[in-house]
Amino acid sequence: MRVFIAGIMQGSLPGVEVHGQEYRGAIREIILARHPEAEIIDPWELHPESPSYDAEKGKQTFLELIEEAGRADIVVAYLSQASMGTALEMWRAYEKGVPILTISPLVENWVVKFLSTQVFATLEEFEAFVGEGGLEELRGLST
Repeated sequence: MRVFIAGIMQGSLPGVEVHGQEYRGAIREIILARHPEAEIIDPWELHPESPSYDAEKGKQTFLELIEEAGRADIVVAYLSQASMGTALEMWRAYEKGVPILTISPLVENWVVKFLSTQVFATLEEFEAFVGEGGLEELRGLST
């Protein structure tokens, strides 16, 4: 099972600043606790210096990560606030029929509302879903 972690990095921050990325480790731990065999694709882990990439490398990385979201088995999107990059990753996954599990309070945001397979208000709700076999059910697997 390949799980792509999408989520806010720069958001609306100016320059090369980034939002806290702690949520990525929490999502990884939640998934691996139930599915130690899962392959986690984490753009921040792969490209921690990406906000300071030059234009050519930045564009290449940006476009490759959008495609990677479309190749995953599941996308978990963390949106504490709007993120254009995450929206594009979600769109590509949606186009490819990849289930999208979104953790966000933005339940009326159209990207969240219309592209997500399921929305969780908190990490704790997502953790309960995974712990109760939600990923297996989502993928049509038995526990």
